[in-house]
Amino acid sequence: MNDVYYMKLALDLAKSTKGQTSPNPMVGSVVVKNGAIVGVGAHLKAGEGHAEVQALKMAGEKAVGSTIYVTLEPCSHYGKTPPCADLIIEKGCKRVVVATKDSNPDVSGRGIAKLKEAGLEVEFGICQEEANELNEVFFHFMKNQIPYVTLKSATTLDGKTATVTRKSKWITGSDAREDVHRYRHEHDAILVGIGTVLADNPSLTTRLPNGGKNPIRVVLDRSLRISIETKLIQDQEAPTWILTTEQASKAKQTELEQLGVNVFRLQDDSVESALALLGTKGITSLFVEGGAEVNGSFLKARAVNQVITYLAPKLFGGKEAPTAIGGVGFHEVEEALELEIKEVTTIGTDIKIVSRVKGSE
Repeated sequence: MNDVYYMKLALDLAKSTKGQTSPNPMVGSVVVKNGAIVGVGAHLKAGEGHAEVQALKMAGEKAVGSTIYVTLEPCSHYGKTPPCADLIIEKGCKRVVVATKDSNPDVSGRGIAKLKEAGLEVEFGICQEEANELNEVFFHFMKNQIPYVTLKSATTLDGKTATVTRKSKWITGSDAREDVHRYRHEHDAILVGIGTVLADNPSLTTRLPNGGKNPIRVVLDRSLRISIETKLIQDQEAPTWILTTEQASKAKQTELEQLGVNVFRLQDDSVESALALLGTKGITSLFVEGGAEVNGSFLKARAVNQVITYLAPKLFGGKEAPTAIGGVGFHEVEEALELEIKEVTTIGTDIKIVSRVKGSE
């Protein structure tokens, strides 16, 4: 067993917490001494002990002279918890193996420097690519201060999201629909346009067999056309935020706020303004399940990082049948948003394609 083996174990520990650590990154840690694993840990929730703390607590006195593996550079500053770099030094670890640096400006490079200054042997870059991909949402938010955006759609093989009579239940099978709920669990917020709300009256909650975390429900509604009776207002199952404009009715805003809805007025109804506002509210990841116009606006703004596409083995036909992305579109082929396909899998009777926008960080 070598460094890669133990780091992959630490990465698996980190992956198991997906959807529950935001706005913090997912981190796993393993403590090894004399070829034996003596401690393991993962960061479970913001404000709680970091992965290194959990692993070293399990290791106890065996931490002295050990090697500790960490998927992300140990922190070196006081936040909600004390610095992990200090704890590693204090517990007597001899060697530290780090997968990748922390992009948080309060940490980046400082944790590794502190460990080296204390005389510990530090190995850096083991499984770095996998570690970077694991926390791409965190790194994106740290750099840009806006959410990492995933655009999801479910279509027939001929690209339709409904029939010509606007019937859409159900295009995909139950397995694919359950997979969508897993993505909802993993995201901070889910976004739709007012058109989807008026047409479908969705709940936008997470419904998994073993439960899950509901995302904040965000609605783009420039004129506050939303009905007070809609599920998003009445069910109280998750927070509902409405992004509107200065032209919207103040009386309607007051009515909505009295029912527990957060209403935010933007200077304009652009995607950029919406993302900037969500970033200031600490939303690190956004799952866009909008209709064609909302999807088209995100495409036109080039405000997409990842695309999840479910393809059902059906054909609807009809030139008037809606497609996944509308809006004004691009005029030239060269303007297209280029994607890199990362994953193609079969889910039940459907196909899922996971793509990343080229150059997206």
